[in-house]
Amino acid sequence: MSKEHTYTNGEVTIVWKSELCIHSKNCWKGLGDVFKPGERPWIIPEGATTQQIIAQIDQCPSGALSYRMNSGAKEDALQVASTVCEITANGPLLVKGDVVVKHPDGREEKREKVTAFCRCGASQNKPYCDGSHHKNGFQDPV
Repeated sequence: MSKEHTYTNGEVTIVWKSELCIHSKNCWKGLGDVFKPGERPWIIPEGATTQQIIAQIDQCPSGALSYRMNSGAKEDALQVASTVCEITANGPLLVKGDVVVKHPDGREEKREKVTAFCRCGASQNKPYCDGSHHKNGFQDPV
């Protein structure tokens, strides 16, 4: 199970699950004033507004980044209304929305927001993507 790291600006708490991260770079390329991979701590929530942080976290392809509102308010307009499956070019299958993953051993695991499933076959964290497609040069079949 992944360890959660939390960072807060008072309004929103950013949750990072390091074991789910596929290092897509979306976070720091999209909001470099908050996500700074070369620094410790690497997440500085004071670097942007709460709405900017939420919008960027919603772009995380692996679900490694999530958030919770500190006021207890529900995540409203930015919450995914239905489940969507997206095939990324030369990368993982993204399932956006809440899903239950049923493993062969009978375990069930609830995943929220975005789940990245491996398509290249090289992940060490199957069925989830671990970014191996970058290293092995996976290309979509023509």
